[in-house]
Amino acid sequence: MCKRVVFCCLAGVLAGFAAAWYVAAAEKPAEEAKSPAADSPRPAEKPDRAAEKPAVKWAPAVNPKPLSANVTKGLNWLVEHQLKCGAWGQGEESQAMGGGKQLKDVPSVADTSMAALGLIRAGSTPAQGQYAKNVLDAVKFVCGEIEESDKDSLYVTPQRGTRVQTKLGPFIDTFTASLLLAEVKDRMPDSDSRNRVAAALDKVLAKIQKNQQPDGTWGGTGWATTLQQNMAVKSLNRAVQNGAAVVDEKVRQRAESQAQQSFDRRSGKFSKDGSAGVELYSAGATLNSLSNSGLSNGLAVGEVRRQAASAPTAAARQEARATLDRFQAVDKDLADAQRAVVARLDDKQFIAGFGSNGGEEFLSYMNIGESLVVKGGDIWKAWDKSISENLNRVQNNDGSWSGHHCITGRTFCTSAALLVLMVDRSPVPISDKMKRR
Repeated sequence: MCKRVVFCCLAGVLAGFAAAWYVAAAEKPAEEAKSPAADSPRPAEKPDRAAEKPAVKWAPAVNPKPLSANVTKGLNWLVEHQLKCGAWGQGEESQAMGGGKQLKDVPSVADTSMAALGLIRAGSTPAQGQYAKNVLDAVKFVCGEIEESDKDSLYVTPQRGTRVQTKLGPFIDTFTASLLLAEVKDRMPDSDSRNRVAAALDKVLAKIQKNQQPDGTWGGTGWATTLQQNMAVKSLNRAVQNGAAVVDEKVRQRAESQAQQSFDRRSGKFSKDGSAGVELYSAGATLNSLSNSGLSNGLAVGEVRRQAASAPTAAARQEARATLDRFQAVDKDLADAQRAVVARLDDKQFIAGFGSNGGEEFLSYMNIGESLVVKGGDIWKAWDKSISENLNRVQNNDGSWSGHHCITGRTFCTSAALLVLMVDRSPVPISDKMKRR
């Protein structure tokens, strides 16, 4: 473990947190002008990587609720447990799980990325918000881990054996880091930090694409790897939605196809592969993967239609029409999968997942919520009310959430629970939102 990480493990500090709304952060603050002396040569400016391609603008799919008292308590708990290096460890675990104490305050990329995303949903960015420094420090830590990683393997951190890795898969750090960086790459405070994030995101996306298997998955053993697979699909699509030009469409298409194959439209059942036999995990993961693929397809459909109508060659027009057929098939699978999940929302056994709360349950609730909120309407409102009441009921007195099986670390569970409670603030590409309205 590098000296930086060892030092980071030694202490945690109180930090602050924020509440400026996410979408307001889309407008980057102007950097202060630095006027060199008249007789001094002007230094060459570094190209601003984040400005290479305009980012898609984002907005919530529904009018977001004010932050509740439960959410505020959870955010405060996260801030209080951020380590001095900007990272989070996995935190206190359930005694019933045994072990894990040695990793309580060891910096974890996956836990840090999830915690930072929770702070972002509440309104902070690395550049704006009362507690922007918390997010900025977390991003710096994640970038540092990626920078020190090799360029070929799927790993982005030397840390092994965390609870999240053993349960979701060994590469969960890679996919959560990619998701975080994709969301903040255009919201950093200055060009140097934007360039650093862009370079780190390019590196991790290259690792993800290089290591995808022919069936569209990324492999690795774990208890519920379907959730790791979904995080991979989500992170790839979020990068595309935020203007990353380095994502190979064939990689995204293979992952999209794998999600489609995980849902049987005729029976309305979801594949049990990698789900530990828990239907909630597979249903939420597959639905969310289809939703994110659909969002990316929605951003591209206008250009593909133009190619289908006016591409200069017959072969190009035929290829574009085939892509439109693919987009339509995903939309149909998404609609059918969503109906299948909605039909189970009153099934207490389905919602209970493994039978007790764990990080996997919270993550699955987030996956379902992120799909339903785009649809909106009464079904979304009923789900949001029901799941919010459930999570508020099981919150610890100190503001955290903890699991009772598998992923029990308070950092991951608290972050995931907060993302469920604030799913109405999840980013949605504006163009797709307008198309759906």
